[in-house]
Amino acid sequence: MPFLDKLQLWADERPHDTAVVVGNAGLTWAGLRDAAAALLGTAAATTVLAEPNSLGFVQRYAAAVSGERRCAVLDPQWPPHMVEEVSARILDSGSAEGTGLEDGDPSSTFLIGLTSGTTSIPKAFTRSRSSWQASFEASIEFFGLTASDRTLAPGPLSASLNLYALSECLYAGSAFHTLESFDVGETHAAISHDGITRLVLAPTMLRLLSERGLAGDVDASGLRSIICAGSKLDARTLEAARRWAPHAAIYEYYGASELSFVSGTRLPAGERLDAGGTGIGKPFPGVELRIMDDSGRALPDGQHGNISVRSAMVSNGYLWGDDGQALRCLDGWYTVGDQGYVEDGILHILGRRSDMILTAGKNVYPHEVELALASVPGIEVAVAAGAPDDIRGQKVIAGVVPAYGAVTATHLRTGLDGLLARDKWPLQFFVLSELPMTDRGKVSRNVLLDWIKNHDPRAQPLG
Repeated sequence: MPFLDKLQLWADERPHDTAVVVGNAGLTWAGLRDAAAALLGTAAATTVLAEPNSLGFVQRYAAAVSGERRCAVLDPQWPPHMVEEVSARILDSGSAEGTGLEDGDPSSTFLIGLTSGTTSIPKAFTRSRSSWQASFEASIEFFGLTASDRTLAPGPLSASLNLYALSECLYAGSAFHTLESFDVGETHAAISHDGITRLVLAPTMLRLLSERGLAGDVDASGLRSIICAGSKLDARTLEAARRWAPHAAIYEYYGASELSFVSGTRLPAGERLDAGGTGIGKPFPGVELRIMDDSGRALPDGQHGNISVRSAMVSNGYLWGDDGQALRCLDGWYTVGDQGYVEDGILHILGRRSDMILTAGKNVYPHEVELALASVPGIEVAVAAGAPDDIRGQKVIAGVVPAYGAVTATHLRTGLDGLLARDKWPLQFFVLSELPMTDRGKVSRNVLLDWIKNHDPRAQPLG
């Protein structure tokens, strides 16, 4: 892992400075180095970590990627049978190589990542040490991370967003903070009293912290940067974050587990963002970006196709679960099948081709419909899908969760005017009492369609 040599450096140069804080407990750089080194005698060739946030997790993670070792981090909230099956596939009886707390060969595998697939068992892919070192160099440059920053990622370390933030901070020599489990009050307390300068989190979490922070008069004036990933920021979240953390630059980026960073944008404090649009910034440092058709032919600006990249950050491929479509190489360019286009140098994300709705001969991506609906005042979140239709083949339908009060179809159509082309508007709207989720906790368009087909009371039609 490319942060262990750096950890040794920070422990030598700044032994008593804070390295990691989890809740109310912390470790200095020297303390983290010594604690991780003490675990090397029992660290296997492959380690599976499936546990909540703790200092012990951080120590075991550092030891688990030392030398030529490799580590898989699983969600502890998964059903036990899934953890057991994935662990059985990953674990081997090989011997651990490397006796000291040190980085292994750059080309060797250090991390086994898990990403959702079409089956109940996630797909597993691998990453080399050099791929994350390239990612660290790119993200530190793009986000402006310095040793003086204090980063708070309040979510679970089993999520790739937070695990990467921890690793990036260890590489940069910058203090990393998290919580034992996410709690709004504890997150606000850390921001107010621990000198936090940088937040890393998902947009839904940012909205919750911002709105409750404004209501509770929580001081976030010390935040200098907010980094969001997972989905584009909607207008309501952006407005709340701007008011709550007026001095923070807001970053949003697009990437994929198998590709790492692809593109991103920085919104300086006070500057407005095209919150209803599909644009997600310019290529990340070190990334070449191209839109290609399925044959590997480059497409001109404005034409939709596979978002494809060349970079040193791309993963090695899959241990299992490869259906031939998840990560493809088109003449040296890699894609996970996300569709988009480039206009004026800005990448626009449309979504996965498998989600595309073909209605009356026109392609409509649910992602762009959802972004537009989420920007309508009074809407918390939206889910769009394609329902069977005898005339059009498919018709666009959408479910919305109101942020407050009642909502009508007329209100939604009025709000969409100017945000979304009329031929992409949903023909039917439903008000949702909750988000349609799979058993694994992911928002599902298919579950929404099942609710509508079966007249589930959680999806009520709007006239």
